[in-house]
Amino acid sequence: MLPQNPPKHLLILFIVLTFFTSCFGTYQENPFANFLEHDRKMNSKPVYSSFSKLVRQTKTSTTTSSSKIVLINVDDYGAQANGKDDSEAFKKAWDRACSSKQSATIIVPKNKIYRLKPVTFSGPCQSDLRFKIYGTIKASAKMRDYEDDRNHWIVFDNVQNLRVKGGGIINGNGRTWWKNSCKINKNNPCKDAPTAVTFIECKNLIVSNLWFQNAQQMHLTFQKCTNVRALSLLVTAPGNSPNTDGIHVTGTQNIRIRNSVIRTGDDCISIVSGSKNVAATDIICGPGHGISIGSLGAGNSEAEVSNVLVNRATLSGTTNGVRIKTWQGGSGYAKNIAFQNIVMKNVSNPIIIDQNYCDQDDPCPEQKSAVQVSNVIYRNIQGTSASEMAMKFDCSKTFPCQGILLQDIILGSVEDEVAKASCVNVNLADRGKVSPQCS
Repeated sequence: MLPQNPPKHLLILFIVLTFFTSCFGTYQENPFANFLEHDRKMNSKPVYSSFSKLVRQTKTSTTTSSSKIVLINVDDYGAQANGKDDSEAFKKAWDRACSSKQSATIIVPKNKIYRLKPVTFSGPCQSDLRFKIYGTIKASAKMRDYEDDRNHWIVFDNVQNLRVKGGGIINGNGRTWWKNSCKINKNNPCKDAPTAVTFIECKNLIVSNLWFQNAQQMHLTFQKCTNVRALSLLVTAPGNSPNTDGIHVTGTQNIRIRNSVIRTGDDCISIVSGSKNVAATDIICGPGHGISIGSLGAGNSEAEVSNVLVNRATLSGTTNGVRIKTWQGGSGYAKNIAFQNIVMKNVSNPIIIDQNYCDQDDPCPEQKSAVQVSNVIYRNIQGTSASEMAMKFDCSKTFPCQGILLQDIILGSVEDEVAKASCVNVNLADRGKVSPQCS
């Protein structure tokens, strides 16, 4: 389903992010300096177009070769787009492109639907690659096709200088998986389900102008990647589809997510351990569970997340707004995080740090160790809360939240009640007008 009333444009002028030095004040001397300067250069001229406009502007490539770029059409390698499996044809086309000593472009033609079983496109490759998806790639709905690996459908592994774009659709065909999820049917055992598209250990990667829809579980994962841009993406699944995170970032450094619309049944964006220098800008989110850092520290594990910026986002009807969630018993840190210029529309828990996160049926035992949360800015966040508690800081007794700054926060309730804030075990300061105040 397409997003309702998508914006025709966002701001053309990118506001240089210089607020950090003054905002942190005595907390820390601008820990984002190099990160923000790099982000400013990469995003100095962001222009947002609606997804439909991007698709209309897409040009279909020819199937011939030139001396500079080898063009490889999957149809020429046996793809039929007739409802049968085209996985082997796609793998043959990939092998040809990956082995080319000239830059190569794989073409998935428009106005066709290609069905794929689980497939891995492996590198390293001989040259730079482009994977242009103009048509639709649709997953096999047969669960038995995933017996060898229930965690992945399409994987790009160890590829450098890859561009995946084209205005087409990647459809995870996830309804069978949702129906069999233990979150939908409590009588079923909880089992893994595939992530639709996973990039593993890729470097210098651009994923742009694509529609990811109805993933079996997560839609798009960046795992242990470096230097990534995810631009102008549309990610959709029903609001009640289980665990269908939009964009999941794990162990990845230097990633920019920009100008994207995400409407799913779980986190719009989730950022977990090992991730550093993450910027999400001009994001439309909802339905879903909001934008989350975590969960971190599950199973007494160590977690490290730092230098995260969420700037210019609109969240509508989500079950959380901007959230940091950590399990008791973990260790490590989540630090140097900024959420700014955000609009909340009928959002439950608009601002939340939960260091007692417990996503299981049995109660979680109290533990002393915790992931340290520190140096977090909330700046210019306005809108309405669907829950009475608009801000909640539920921090650890032994590792309280440190250096939390609220600046220009105005959150009201959609009901007649006055919005409230709860602040437990948190070192908190505020600037400008902040409402509600901690009770």
